[in-house]
Amino acid sequence: MGVPSVPIITKAYLDLAKSTAAQRGMPTLRIAYTVHPIWGLTAEQVRAFLDTNDPINNRPFMKEVIDGLTAPLTAEDEKTGLQPVSPGPATFGPDTLDNLQAYFMNNQMTDYMPIVVPTEAKVAEMLKGTSHKPDEVVGRTGRTANGAYEYTVKQVAVNAVMAGCDPSYFPVVLALAASGELALGGSTTSFGYAMVINGPIREKLNMNYGIGALSGFAQSNATIGRAWSLLGKNLGPGSVPGDTYWGGQGNNINYNNCVIVEDEKNSPWTPMSVQKGFKPGENVVSVFSGWDMRMGHGAKGAGSPQPKFDEQIGSMFATLARMFNCVVVLDPLTASALKDQGYDTKEKLQQYLWKTYTVTAKEYRESFLAHVWIYPRALKGEEPMASWWKLPDDAPVPMWPKADNIELVVCGGQTNAFFQVANMNYGRSFSIDKWT
Repeated sequence: MGVPSVPIITKAYLDLAKSTAAQRGMPTLRIAYTVHPIWGLTAEQVRAFLDTNDPINNRPFMKEVIDGLTAPLTAEDEKTGLQPVSPGPATFGPDTLDNLQAYFMNNQMTDYMPIVVPTEAKVAEMLKGTSHKPDEVVGRTGRTANGAYEYTVKQVAVNAVMAGCDPSYFPVVLALAASGELALGGSTTSFGYAMVINGPIREKLNMNYGIGALSGFAQSNATIGRAWSLLGKNLGPGSVPGDTYWGGQGNNINYNNCVIVEDEKNSPWTPMSVQKGFKPGENVVSVFSGWDMRMGHGAKGAGSPQPKFDEQIGSMFATLARMFNCVVVLDPLTASALKDQGYDTKEKLQQYLWKTYTVTAKEYRESFLAHVWIYPRALKGEEPMASWWKLPDDAPVPMWPKADNIELVVCGGQTNAFFQVANMNYGRSFSIDKWT
């Protein structure tokens, strides 16, 4: 691009910085390193560090940065190259099942729970779950100097076997793989992932959308969710703590993610898949990423009127980060009560929540990561962030740019009028039928 630059990285990211630079064809990139952690230091502490040496290169930090920006490139600096990524051996064994379990675990190819060892016979059986050829490229994820990581139907099948999937589940796993968003990501913010499944396939696969819908009470829900994490471990850049995974505390959702199967029969509203442009009756998976889920409820005191579910949902928004949107998972009892309160469509409830539950412009500008996540977009003139950023301190600002940033989905066992709120962004929706 012709613009001199020097990446400034904390020393904990040394290996990641070097490997990333090499993968992008810059193995000798000039990088300056700081102490770790830098988070939480006062301005005085940061200033004191700037007057000391880079802890990795042992050179005066500011001189290193200035020299990196101004000194002519040497022959060493101009070297280019790629960091090769080995796919590993195509087969393992023969060996005992215990040894093979240990091999996969010791090479960080599992979630550290026992797997189904992917023998050739089991992989061949999994491949019967789709009409697509084993060597067909399903999707791409991550970035390298050569482009993205690619993976095939057979590679996805190996991970589906490891997760314990039945071949009938395989089209759902392939649709997830086609998304290119494989669960487990490298952000320090410890992403969690969720999916919403629509269509009659939920009956065919005996998926659970009733009592315990978000828990592990169906093989299909549990193993499809687990397969998504294994895809992230094995078919992308990898998820090795301290190397390619940097979630500060991690996220328990990563074990098998959050699998939400919409109860279209007991929902008073349009299914999510139809909202996203698919036809009724199509089998679809929609993917989400963000942070967490938190429980809400419709409790009321003796003799009090019907709970105001719209108010209870909206009251939880203040606890959410604006860098992610919102997914509200409603028990059919809760959804039915909301319909009785006048919300006969999802869109009406989305509009009410969006307009009613706001923050002040001052709170908006001072919210978590606002200067990283919102301000750059406002600075570029992106609306509505650009206008909202300039409002007076006490002006009301919606939590998110659009009403449909609040997603609504219905599932649950109708034993109590509960709901859950997830701080997550919608990614995209993908056809499952395409992969049968």
